[in-house]
Amino acid sequence: MSTDSIPSNPLIDKLPPHLLQFVKPQNYENYTPINQAVWRYVMRKNIQTLQKVAHHSYLKGLKQTGISVDTIPSMYGMNRILKEIGWAAVAVDGFIPPNAFMEFQAYNILVIASDIRQLENIEYTPAPDIIHEAAGHAPIIANPDYAEYLRRFGKIGSKAISSKKDYEMYEAVRLLSILKESKDQDETLIKKTEEKIIALQNEKSEPSEMALLRNLHWWTVEYGLIGTVDDPKIYGAGLLSSIGESEWCMTDKVKKLPYSPEAAFQDFDITKPQPQLFVTPDFAYLSQVLEEFANTMALRKGGHRGLAKLIESENLGTIELSTGLQISGIFTRMLKNEDNEVIYFETTGPTALSYREKEVTGHGINSHPNGFRSPLGKLKGINLAIENMSPRDLKAYHFYDGEYIEFEFESGITIAGLNITGIRNIKGELILIQFSECTIKYNDEILFKPEYGTFDLAVGKEIIAAFSGPADDYSFDLVTHQPTEDAKLPNYTNTENELHELYRSVSNIRNGENTKFSLEAVFDVLEKNYPTEWLLALEVYELVVNRDASFARKIKDRLATISQQKPQIQHLINSGLSIADIEEKELLEG
Repeated sequence: MSTDSIPSNPLIDKLPPHLLQFVKPQNYENYTPINQAVWRYVMRKNIQTLQKVAHHSYLKGLKQTGISVDTIPSMYGMNRILKEIGWAAVAVDGFIPPNAFMEFQAYNILVIASDIRQLENIEYTPAPDIIHEAAGHAPIIANPDYAEYLRRFGKIGSKAISSKKDYEMYEAVRLLSILKESKDQDETLIKKTEEKIIALQNEKSEPSEMALLRNLHWWTVEYGLIGTVDDPKIYGAGLLSSIGESEWCMTDKVKKLPYSPEAAFQDFDITKPQPQLFVTPDFAYLSQVLEEFANTMALRKGGHRGLAKLIESENLGTIELSTGLQISGIFTRMLKNEDNEVIYFETTGPTALSYREKEVTGHGINSHPNGFRSPLGKLKGINLAIENMSPRDLKAYHFYDGEYIEFEFESGITIAGLNITGIRNIKGELILIQFSECTIKYNDEILFKPEYGTFDLAVGKEIIAAFSGPADDYSFDLVTHQPTEDAKLPNYTNTENELHELYRSVSNIRNGENTKFSLEAVFDVLEKNYPTEWLLALEVYELVVNRDASFARKIKDRLATISQQKPQIQHLINSGLSIADIEEKELLEG
């Protein structure tokens, strides 16, 4: 994909290829005048509501991040301003994999789905869109404490291990979001996808690290409240960008709970308003809870549980040994002793070895295309791990180049072979020993035969960390995402094109620009051809309310009729009228 049309920012330039694959041009010219009107309505409504209920960082952040109330923000403009607070923004195509989403945050990059909700979904959409991302997430990151929390969450979350169920859920939710925002909705497929999501939600299984972190992310970054249970303010982007839920969440119908690590075990339904929300006393406390949770993760605990999570995920992951050696691949097997200590592990397929996130020379996937295996632990009889041996110990036990050696681990695993060479870390400690003519046995099982080729023994007595993804991003070809073609302007019907022209004319009049239709002409066409078109009628009302009382009354009567015909949108119409009337009053008083 060409990045010529993607706004530059030093942070974006540093992104590795596996993240860059998700970045796409914003294609600003594809936004229709109706899209712009939807943005404007939501922003004006939000600001009116959020002045009272949002954390003070929000309105301040809107100004700092350069987000306009009247027009959909351009990535170029946002990046120019975000650069000043140490962040950047990129456009992506809807939902992206959770680990990738988190990793963008770790790079101080805000991921923005550049599409915008349809008018029919103006209050809420399950699909990521630019209202949610730009108007919800961006303003709050201007707060340094919150920005640091978001970065740390990304750093930790990108290493969280997912389950097979998580991957299936991601694909189903992504499909549902696409279907629900599609111009030509397939109701049968929507129902089928919703049923699949419900079935996955109802499956009884141990939640993965990613599932628990996703809950924490939801109840803070997306739906978080701050302050006290009795007097909370909004900071979660899902609430800040939803003109319905930002009001609903402040009523007694939504239970307010003190935020704690237990929020990780509170699931959510993305398709419904939330029945309860969590309140953090301040942004610093968010980081405290995050660190408490991180201390329970395989990233910091390692051991047999961490390796078991990687095996269950059936996806690329990494274990780190006590010597610092990192093995990245798809893990398939482990053996444990009676104390639940890992004594042996295996991967399948391409595997790479690294040290401090850098691939060990000569030990990439080309050297280990068919997997990797190794025993771990202390040696029998001397109660000493190879990594703890001094040069004198190594020589005494024949661990030096060119020597044939036989030795046994405390676990009972035996190794016999010709010691070819060893690789050491920067401290001079052995992290890898290569053997030829090697045989490895455990009880009656042969784990490795000479005909398999050379054997690389991973030196380490224990697994100290296990996490999702590779240690070195460049060890594997991670560019698997098939990006959609650069969006082309859709083919609109004559009716749709006429409606766009009407919206454009009203926008031009508001901005003092030349226009094809007068306001009177716009309203006449609306009455004749678009009897239920409420948003454009509101935009006309806003422009005439303080200069033509008769015309304004006529529009109001038209909107009252629409409200009777479509009671489900009556509150949206009333809100729009209220905003215009308040602005007129402020104008007269000002």
